[in-house]
Amino acid sequence: MPGTDSEAARDASLPARAKIAVTAGKMAAALSQKAGRGSGSVIGGKVALKLDPDLLATLAEHLEVVLVSATNGKTTTTRLIAEALRAAGPVVSNALGANMPAGITGALAGGTGARFGVIEVDEKYLPMVARDTRPKAIALLNLSRDQLDRAAETRMMAEKWREGLKDTDAVIIANADDPLVTWAASSCKKVVWVAAGQAWKEDAWSCPSCGGVMQRPGDDWFCGECGFRRPNPHWALQGTHVIDPHRGAWPIQLQLPGRANLANATSSAAVAAVFGVAPQVALQRMQSVAAVAGRYDVVQYRGRDVRLLLAKNPAGWLETFSLIDGPPAPVVLSVNAMDADGTDTSWLWDVDYERLSGHPIYVMGQRKLDLAVRLEVANLQFEVVDSLAQAVDAAPAGRIEAIANYTAFQQLRKAVVS
Repeated sequence: MPGTDSEAARDASLPARAKIAVTAGKMAAALSQKAGRGSGSVIGGKVALKLDPDLLATLAEHLEVVLVSATNGKTTTTRLIAEALRAAGPVVSNALGANMPAGITGALAGGTGARFGVIEVDEKYLPMVARDTRPKAIALLNLSRDQLDRAAETRMMAEKWREGLKDTDAVIIANADDPLVTWAASSCKKVVWVAAGQAWKEDAWSCPSCGGVMQRPGDDWFCGECGFRRPNPHWALQGTHVIDPHRGAWPIQLQLPGRANLANATSSAAVAAVFGVAPQVALQRMQSVAAVAGRYDVVQYRGRDVRLLLAKNPAGWLETFSLIDGPPAPVVLSVNAMDADGTDTSWLWDVDYERLSGHPIYVMGQRKLDLAVRLEVANLQFEVVDSLAQAVDAAPAGRIEAIANYTAFQQLRKAVVS
């Protein structure tokens, strides 16, 4: 695929090995696209890194980089930050969520002429990517249980972040309401604390510092045994306003629904300020984001409105339940257990599905029977179906809320456009 003049100029300035790697990666990505296998950024990045293992560092050298990592919300927050920073210059970002080194490398290879690199990073790879990209800022949003067959237990992940980031020169923008994130960030030199909230608290009842029982009065938290406690925030979400360090209050007017996205916008405004973008400018630009990689899209399917919602773990399901239409809105639940989802579905038992009482429920996906058992125990009425079409045809009137984990969500998106 031919590139732009600026792309050719950038590539010509690369070291010879990096130049060959970028070219080979672009060819692999183009072939993947031609074969209908997605954007090709991951396979392109894999090919490029095989030829030049230092390519990620090389591509990041000319960029002002911010990394975004969390269990939930990192794709949306990455998108919001990217929109905010476009007020100050061109941005390159792995906007489709390919957040491991290969996908990040593939995305940056197309970042010709960009000033900023806004990069979503899988939690497991954050210290490695931070080492290679030398970011100006790192946003740490939350940590909770997810893909326990692949990722570390949450406290182990917090310790990995703490050790891996302690020498960074980046400004850390960290959620002060999450004790695990606070523990991870408290070893760093420069931290901006954000009161972004924490709806899911089940992974943070023991102190990450000493193992003692955490006290959680109201929005505060502290360990009565070792004194580890919530830091005073510099930025805060207050209702539908961002409160900045000078106590200025800036309204958040998003198209994206839910309190979780108000929190994402608050962290994004704090990140944008590190790069010189004022909160009112950053928040105004965030208003343009209506959906993120299909999340929150309302689509027409078989004559019905279907809203597509992604929920990958107990914390994500809790947030999603808070935004769906109330009973008797029909709800489709779809759960897979492929490699990208994590093959361990024991987390289903941690989700408060009882919140769906009164909704007509339709269960589908690779692990629909596992989910059916969980709903049976929750004493909910539901129907097991083989496809979205079957669910939609059976559902009573009203907008249908379709909630799915990662690969099941991709399957739903494919179904509604086919």
